[in-house]
Amino acid sequence: MSVKKFDNCFGTVAVKKGFITRGHLLDALKIQHAEDLKDMKHRLIGQILQAKNYLTLSQTDEVLMEMGLL
Repeated sequence: MSVKKFDNCFGTVAVKKGFITRGHLLDALKIQHAEDLKDMKHRLIGQILQAKNYLTLSQTDEVLMEMGLL
């Protein structure tokens, strides 16, 4: 994965904007990985961060807009 591509990842953008901490992102990534290993329905990082109340819906939208996905 190129550095430029990594810089545009949802979690990286959310951290850079100050919406979440690196710890919040790591927590969400661990949850996502564990759920994937258990063959649970895959959830996006933004969904997990919202479920943990680390990120609001408006912050999620702002990150997606910065990424050019909204």
